[in-house]
Amino acid sequence: MHRLAIKTHKKREVIDITQKLEAVLWKQYEDKTGVCQLSLLHTTAALTTADLDPAPISTCSTPSNSWCRSSTTGTSTIRKHVPDHILSAMIGTSVSLMVRKRLTPAGYLAARVLIELDGPRERELVIALAETA
Repeated sequence: MHRLAIKTHKKREVIDITQKLEAVLWKQYEDKTGVCQLSLLHTTAALTTADLDPAPISTCSTPSNSWCRSSTTGTSTIRKHVPDHILSAMIGTSVSLMVRKRLTPAGYLAARVLIELDGPRERELVIALAETA
């Protein structure tokens, strides 16, 4: 396994991590083929693949900030980051990618992206490769 730190700079942003991922695969996994598991160790960010068109990326839509929970005193409090947790759960915090000779196959403009939902922060990603015959 390998850990990769990604620093985010905005409350919400999409960060292309393809080159950083490929650099780790090239250095750590030599000439191997298998399944690469990417896991993000946070609940207010997400991982996915995306077609990063050169057009500007629009802001992520979020559920209303009216999400509430009961506190120990029985009163209702608004938690601003609850929508970020919900979006992270909907998008997901892990991705499995096929790897052949250190590279992940990519379609036209396909990228591996970290989606920051509650930044800026330093995020940590775990990369593991399960080899196939």
